[in-house]
Amino acid sequence: MTQINNPSHPTLTSQQLNNNHMISNKIQSFIFVGTLGILFFLSGCTLVKKKNNTEYAFGAIADCQYCASKGNGVRKFSLSNKKLLNCVTEFNKLNLEYVIHLGDFIDRDFKSFDILNPIYNKLHMPHYHVLGNHDFSVKDSLKKDVPKKMGLTSKYYDFRIKGWSYIVLDGNDVSFHAYPKKSIEWRQASEYYIKNKIKSPKYNGAIGETQISWLKNKLNQAQQNNDKVILYCHFPVYPPNSHNLWNAKEIIDLIEQFPCVKAYINGHNHKGNYSLKKGVHYLTLKGMVDTEKSSFAVIKLSDDSIDVTGYGREKNRTLLIKKPANK
Repeated sequence: MTQINNPSHPTLTSQQLNNNHMISNKIQSFIFVGTLGILFFLSGCTLVKKKNNTEYAFGAIADCQYCASKGNGVRKFSLSNKKLLNCVTEFNKLNLEYVIHLGDFIDRDFKSFDILNPIYNKLHMPHYHVLGNHDFSVKDSLKKDVPKKMGLTSKYYDFRIKGWSYIVLDGNDVSFHAYPKKSIEWRQASEYYIKNKIKSPKYNGAIGETQISWLKNKLNQAQQNNDKVILYCHFPVYPPNSHNLWNAKEIIDLIEQFPCVKAYINGHNHKGNYSLKKGVHYLTLKGMVDTEKSSFAVIKLSDDSIDVTGYGREKNRTLLIKKPANK
């Protein structure tokens, strides 16, 4: 048998060398397979992590409603700027996709926006507004400037994040407060109120035909994209309440045609409210302005639930998402 000399090792036969090579190859194969297993495991972990990334949270505030007046009773108007600052500070500590204020940012006086806007703009994440009735409690000549002052290019709009569509509605569309007194829009609101025999208070409003058509198109798009939908408005529509939109039933009837709608979230009723109807969660957040104690929420979304973590007077809630019947 031929011998092969190696200066650093004992003399080995060719058979012994072949055996060593076979052992070495087996060890390398084992290491290779093991490495593939580890990589596959890590890849799986990455996939799980990516899936979890579809879960995210956002901040929600209702009725900051600031003005310089101390207010009477439960409304503490002049404290709201400090409450908002504390809320913004808390939100900036968290990993939130965005923050939304659900209307009545101010209580009155156009100059109140100059107090609140610099505070709200301290937020590190995108932040949005819904128009409320008190946001138009300014001089008639300034009503047209309110949306722009709040950073809005449109009174109603939508945006989309990770499979969720958010539709922001303007419940002041048909109203007495969003337009100068005796203007064409004001007169149209008066005719609407009389013609439809509205019993809901005049400080509420309605969503007009053009906006309803726009809403229907947006819901159709969301349905086709397999998105889940959350609707925002200042005014509630359900359960029955004196604060509800003048045409609440019309809006509910439209919503119920689209299984993609999972929630309708609003402010306006400072006491808060909640009800579930045909798979849609109707949530009214409590007003920040009331009492010396603040109120706001962080809302976390997942495939199965809408989890509300309340701060101050706001309640914690877990709102389960009903899955389509074919799944």
